[in-house]
Amino acid sequence: MAEPAASPDQQAPLLKTPLHAEHVALGARMVPFAGYDMPVQYPTGIIAEHNHTRNAAGLFDVSHMGQAYLIADSHEAVAAALETLVPADILNLAPGRQRYTQFLNDEGGTLDDLMVARSTDPAEDGKLGLVVNAGCKHADFALLRDKLGDSAQLVVAADYALLALQGPLAAAVLGDHCSDASAMPFMASQRASFDGIAIGLSRSGYTGEDGYEISVHNDKAVTLWRTLLADERVKPIGLGARDSLRLEAGLCLYGHELDPTISPIEAGLIWSIQKRRREQGGFPGASRIQREIASGPARIRVGLKPEGRAPVREGAALKNAAGETVGIVTSGGFGPTVGGPIAIGYVPPALSADGTSLLVELRGKDLPIQVAPMPFVPHRFHKS
Repeated sequence: MAEPAASPDQQAPLLKTPLHAEHVALGARMVPFAGYDMPVQYPTGIIAEHNHTRNAAGLFDVSHMGQAYLIADSHEAVAAALETLVPADILNLAPGRQRYTQFLNDEGGTLDDLMVARSTDPAEDGKLGLVVNAGCKHADFALLRDKLGDSAQLVVAADYALLALQGPLAAAVLGDHCSDASAMPFMASQRASFDGIAIGLSRSGYTGEDGYEISVHNDKAVTLWRTLLADERVKPIGLGARDSLRLEAGLCLYGHELDPTISPIEAGLIWSIQKRRREQGGFPGASRIQREIASGPARIRVGLKPEGRAPVREGAALKNAAGETVGIVTSGGFGPTVGGPIAIGYVPPALSADGTSLLVELRGKDLPIQVAPMPFVPHRFHKS
């Protein structure tokens, strides 16, 4: 969850989400993140928050993320425009569904990863909803405006907050306020009503658990937050547990597992590039993507389990038995559900098989670490 730090003379005042005062009132420890003052944990601590999300329902404020709409005269037109920047098949995205994809540069590296949703309303047939990462949103929006020109209109939804309700009890909790929630399949997206409040609702998240992301107008965000926290099954969860949950789920974090040098194929995201796009190309960096699909990438994202109890961190060198650096750790920490340290990193294909023994540099020493299968904790996304 790290973001590049600004130098003292570049630091701007931190932004606040519509729920900032709620976090402070709950005793959250606030930290700078992607230009916002965000809760990293509440008084119970990261491990308790992590475990509560695994066992019940955790509520996250993710309003720092970028929400926007891309609009053209028809779905075909807006899909064609967006497909010039992403490798996913947007044309065949069905109404009421959302799809994960990436903005790519001309070298096939990743500028950001994002969610794209298509409305169920025939009157909005030329409208796509986008959710992009907080630290990249201004660059993403500039990219869309610059590259798409008049082919599609970008409307930034800065007046909307975003909440995530995650965990095995999320559907039951949300179902008490939104009758449509429980019937939604995984990766569905629709408009709905929460106790009479208009919301945008998707069945998705970033924890490996079942759950939802809820888009709501800023002036109703506190009402939703307080209503959900009034349920004893729900606890507030900060950025610390959000990161440990996604690490156990083996999910990519932009700026760590994804960056402008890393392709979706290297990151193990070939599943996010549908057959038509793999074959036809027509997106930035397509030649590299097609070459890596055909011949394999030079490096592969893998799970890692260090021996012992000491966690390894981002940037730690991975070495072979001869002590030669062969890869790098991109994320690492303690996995509360796993009960020990885990990490994600990149290694050459020849060293990527589960069980491969490597060394990791930790505080000046080379310690044993093994390539391990991901996810570290099985996904429990809803299956309809």
